[in-house]
Amino acid sequence: MDDPWGEKVSAHGRNRLPEFSLTQGDGLPQRPRQRYYAGMAPGFASSTETLPALTGAPASARAAGVPVCVDLDGTLVRSDTLLDSALALGRQHPREILKIPGWIAEGKAAFKRHLTAAVALDVEHLPYNVPLLAWLREQHGAGRKLYLATAADTALAERVAAHVGIFDGVLASDGATNLAAGNKTAALQARFPQGFSYVGNAMADIGPLAASCEPLLANPFRSLRGTYKAAGKPLPRTFDDRAPALKSWLRAVRLHQWAKNTLIFVPLLLAHAWKMGTIAAALLAFLSFGLCASATYIINDLLDIEADRRHRSKRFRPFAAGDLSPIAGIGVVVLFLALSALLAVTLPMIVAHLPGGLVLQKPYKFVGWMVIYTVTTLSYSLYLKRQLLLDVFVLSGLYTVRILAGSAATGVAVSAWLAGFSVFFFLSLAFVKRFSELESLRERGGAVTNGRGYFVGDLEQLRALGTGAMYAAVVVLTLYINDPRTGGLYRHPIRLWLAVPVLLLWLSQVWMLTSRGDMNDDPVVFAMTDRRSLWIGVLMAVVIAWAL
Repeated sequence: MDDPWGEKVSAHGRNRLPEFSLTQGDGLPQRPRQRYYAGMAPGFASSTETLPALTGAPASARAAGVPVCVDLDGTLVRSDTLLDSALALGRQHPREILKIPGWIAEGKAAFKRHLTAAVALDVEHLPYNVPLLAWLREQHGAGRKLYLATAADTALAERVAAHVGIFDGVLASDGATNLAAGNKTAALQARFPQGFSYVGNAMADIGPLAASCEPLLANPFRSLRGTYKAAGKPLPRTFDDRAPALKSWLRAVRLHQWAKNTLIFVPLLLAHAWKMGTIAAALLAFLSFGLCASATYIINDLLDIEADRRHRSKRFRPFAAGDLSPIAGIGVVVLFLALSALLAVTLPMIVAHLPGGLVLQKPYKFVGWMVIYTVTTLSYSLYLKRQLLLDVFVLSGLYTVRILAGSAATGVAVSAWLAGFSVFFFLSLAFVKRFSELESLRERGGAVTNGRGYFVGDLEQLRALGTGAMYAAVVVLTLYINDPRTGGLYRHPIRLWLAVPVLLLWLSQVWMLTSRGDMNDDPVVFAMTDRRSLWIGVLMAVVIAWAL
């Protein structure tokens, strides 16, 4: 939503910048921020030094008129541009990754120079620290000199400075010297012998903070906060613009997407296999699939950081917004995949030792489906999602894989009717996702999706394909109800016919809202949050229970 100051506010209430053009004179609102820490304290030369006591005039008075030097990574922007560039390289030029060890061997500064030359990072949509940038604009308007002082390569730093439009100069790594820690401190002292203010965020900034006459912090690391606390000194003025870590991680792993994994329970539910062994196997498979899915979501987010930052809603995702570090994301990916694999491999042994143990004839068939799901998902993130129509079929296929994995985990066979229904039903929902993205693009005046191969002119064709798949799924359901074998599972199979209009009602509603542009990009999220959809789901459950 928009607030009266013209700043974009995300779903969790924090201000964002992507709607602004960060060039000089664009008039970023100068709204007072109440989140700043008012305390001022001098810096320190190392983490082991004792913080000196304040002497003479207050820091703000002593800093009046001296230039402000601002760090880039984690400070002016919430992300790390070096990691962003490395991820962009992996997405845009994957073969170039093989050159990274050689670049690193040449030294940090040379590595940054090579990486910056290999990819052109989108500086316009970087996650800028809004309160810090607003303060810097105030200082610039008052005539104070501003400098970007960063360990990033000069080429990247100059592009950022030119885009922001308020900096009077740039101090950065030049391919030979890595302008970090001690090198940065020496460079700042040589350039500004009369003194300077410095804004940093990490332990590597201790030297410049100590040398400055007005230390300032932006989204400081916990270790830096702890150093001030251990020294018994108050934090300098702090510009915080980052979501809480726990909230960010919950959003990153997308727990709400685990709802898709309930498809694992479909085979045993439709077969009425209510045994402890099958239920336990399905629960373990659900957990294993959930961990694997969350890991692949994080991988997808890391690879799509730049694209997400240009999207109207995806720019608020934790990695795109700079709320979480890509390094931490990679660590969680490794952990989740390891736990998922452990559960998948031990599932047959666990359920076999439960009361009324379930002995699977093909104990590792579930592992095979997990591998297929993981490989397909990663292939989708890296390549298949940019292939016209193939991306939609892969998306729908991943839903069906969940059903087949549930069958493998519980030993309950999947009927041809269920397989056919799932193919058409999920194909329709996949077309909903693509149609809603194109409709959103059309409303913004765009013509072609970013690397997806779809044009706004394809909307009517996608609508036809999606609604056709919808009615095909309903036809398969009617054939299933009419199958004589269905009577062996339900005492009153004739009552299942009531499920047909209920399903038609929901699918028709989904496509009607999608055509109006009112559909969330993900129909699963819509189904979980829309009140009418939830009531339709309850009605469907009542119909099935009445038929049993």
